[in-house]
Amino acid sequence: MVARAEELKTELLEKILKKVRSRLDPQSAAAAEGFVRKFFDHVPPVDLIDISADNLYGAALALWGFAQKRDPAAGPKIRVYNPRQEEHGWKSSHTIVEVINDDMPFLVDSVTAELNRLDADIHLIIHPVIGVDRDAKGALQSLSDGEARAAGATAESMMHIQITEQPAERHEDLCSGIARVLRDTRWAVQDWRTMRERCQAVIAELSDAPPPLPAEEIEEGLALLKWLDDDHFTYLGYREYVFEGTGGDKPIARVTPESGLGVLRDADVYVFDGLRTKGTLPHDILHFLKEPVLLRITKANRMSSVHRRVHMDTVAVKCFDAAGNVTGERLFVGLFTSVAYSRSPTDIPLLRQKVTDVIGRAGLDPRSHDGKA
Repeated sequence: MVARAEELKTELLEKILKKVRSRLDPQSAAAAEGFVRKFFDHVPPVDLIDISADNLYGAALALWGFAQKRDPAAGPKIRVYNPRQEEHGWKSSHTIVEVINDDMPFLVDSVTAELNRLDADIHLIIHPVIGVDRDAKGALQSLSDGEARAAGATAESMMHIQITEQPAERHEDLCSGIARVLRDTRWAVQDWRTMRERCQAVIAELSDAPPPLPAEEIEEGLALLKWLDDDHFTYLGYREYVFEGTGGDKPIARVTPESGLGVLRDADVYVFDGLRTKGTLPHDILHFLKEPVLLRITKANRMSSVHRRVHMDTVAVKCFDAAGNVTGERLFVGLFTSVAYSRSPTDIPLLRQKVTDVIGRAGLDPRSHDGKA
């Protein structure tokens, strides 16, 4: 059955290529044929065999035409439209989303999560990553093979997504939503190394000049930060806060200028409802933030726009003055990786202490049925 499906895909692709050769001039057809082969190369046969060759030809050539010019410095190109034969040269019962962007991690996950957030059901995704050569004005000159890409040619992500048909008035919202998540994804990917370096710098600082806290707390906090940095945490953002105001003063959590990285580059983006980038804080929240503990690990109010649309995980490392008072924090936001969720809690720093405490407070014999449970 699998072999037959592949045969049907091969036959369908040959029909599409025949249309390319017959409808375009020889020079244009040769370039377009190379793109069409790459476009359909990794698409499962089951996703194609129920679609007509005319519509698949139209979908491929539409994206090929859209890719002809793009200034990488200007960011992604995004187009949302309802294909009509008289206007676009092909037709579909679905709305089409086309995205051309520099290739980087998390693109498909982030875009599909945003479409789901906007209640746009996805029917088909075709996503080739293609090496391209462009001139100084962004005009497409040629496609690169795998060896050229490995040698440093630009790799571009080219997405063709079919969603449930949307009215024209929704197209702009779809475009702006996708543009926002692609911006956040770019920032997170660009700043990933710097955020890791921030974490490693915090580890070095705590090792060399620990704050006035119990040695066991410092040791376990260091172990957790090292564990996070060992592929257990996807860094998405970083920011530094200074806490100001006590007693009768209005407490403020002030963002340290130019400290934001990743999705927190924008100083107006908040992580918690009660801890916005500027303005006053309720005294009870300030009291919570200034508790003399090294780490604060919580879920953010803000949903991640990158990779998985879930509440982001946050790890705050407190800053202390010489007297042991909390003066601010270094905040890392991101997502625990799947590897982290598959580990036993008894192997995870800090969490293992909580497990031990709970077992001890339960007062059960660990060899008993209830103890094992």
